Amino acid sequence: MMVCITGTPGTGKSAVSEILRDKGYRVDSQNETAKKYIICSDFSRDTDIVDEDKWIEDFEPFEGIIEGHITHYLPCDSVVVLRCRPDILKERLIKRGYGPEKVLENVMAEALDVVLIEALEEHSQDSLLEIDTTEKSPEQTADEISKFMKGDIPGHFGDTDWSLFL
Repeated sequence: MMVCITGTPGTGKSAVSEILRDKGYRVDSQNETAKKYIICSDFSRDTDIVDEDKWIEDFEPFEGIIEGHITHYLPCDSVVVLRCRPDILKERLIKRGYGPEKVLENVMAEALDVVLIEALEEHSQDSLLEIDTTEKSPEQTADEISKFMKGDIPGHFGDTDWSLFL
């Protein structure tokens, strides 16, 4: 089974994935697997542009976890969407050194459920788990994902509403 851990930048994907790797799961990163598909850089947004169609077409599914903010476009068996309250997400992104435009773009994407909606367009509802990481440690989040992968808890989504932050 391949599980995708996705979410807006700053929601905890990398930290949680590192813990899952330490627990013995195979974990690959979108950043690593998509490197050869970078077609240009957008310096105004401080980001690389990936040929997503080619990356998805060439991607070889595997037993384990792939993490990254566009992994929900891959042929995953299950998808975990990490969420974070927009005001906290903003603080995290500023600490990372993101510029004002990039912070706003990502905070708005989170408030508008962009990644969740995209994941639901690509995958069945019962294969999706949404986790609000705002007040959870990466360890707690990793434990919840591990339980989901083992079938100990069902997928669920829709409990997170950031519309008050718009």
